[in-house]
Amino acid sequence: MPPFTNVNALIIDMDGVLWHGNQPIGGLNNFFETLRTIQIPFILATNNASLTPQQYIEKFSKMGVEVYKNEILTSAMATVHFLSKQYTPETTRVFVIGEPGIKEPLLEKGFTLTGLYEINDRTGTNSKTGPHIVVCGLDREISWDKLATATLNINAGTAFIGTNGDTSLPTEIGETQGNGAILAALTAATGITPTIIGKPEPIIYQQAMAILKSKPEETIAIGDRLDTDILGAVRSDIRSLMVLTGVSDQKDATESPFQPTWIMDNITSITLALKRAHQSTTQ
Repeated sequence: MPPFTNVNALIIDMDGVLWHGNQPIGGLNNFFETLRTIQIPFILATNNASLTPQQYIEKFSKMGVEVYKNEILTSAMATVHFLSKQYTPETTRVFVIGEPGIKEPLLEKGFTLTGLYEINDRTGTNSKTGPHIVVCGLDREISWDKLATATLNINAGTAFIGTNGDTSLPTEIGETQGNGAILAALTAATGITPTIIGKPEPIIYQQAMAILKSKPEETIAIGDRLDTDILGAVRSDIRSLMVLTGVSDQKDATESPFQPTWIMDNITSITLALKRAHQSTTQ
């Protein structure tokens, strides 16, 4: 592996890196204490669109870690930022499959949310109530009616946006279905592929680096999934570090057409590497 140097900013995934569900991974507190001590700025960038920043802050607090809203970037937040550049929020209606993590930032930005079976038809007769956009994020209360409303609108030509494409989600009881599974159902029903905002698309990494004011060559992305975290880093031209506490394992990396810059066992290993790198620059 190349030397662990020029570490001036981190983009850190959460699920599978810092915790499994509500169970923190060992070394969590020491990891963040080290980041604060050696003053490495970071963004917690997650494809999980179900929680709001405040809910993440509270989750960290229960684990004994203090983080701030400006250190959190969810795929939902990245989606809203992207849409606000493409549309005028005050005049744009959105049908959402998702939880408060995506609904709240849309409302805060000024978008109007539509309800079940408010449909845009091809003749435009329902154009005053139907959505301009269908946004799909992780929804643990997914229903036939939600899928039907999304399908009808997508078939009518409504823009189709996915917060992220993860097909699985690590939890404390194992891997369950992720938002990508919902997107796959909608694509199967409509034949339409959504525009994805989260990893592995570069959009969320570019937004994170803009917040950090960091250059690609001094930024490292930390994640557990080759197909999202690591591929997103490759596409964003930044270095990547894969931990083995989540979805992808050493065998996956060996067989992958693209490689992380580093592979480490867990966040405890990263903490030790950060301390060594810091000591080498201060001697």
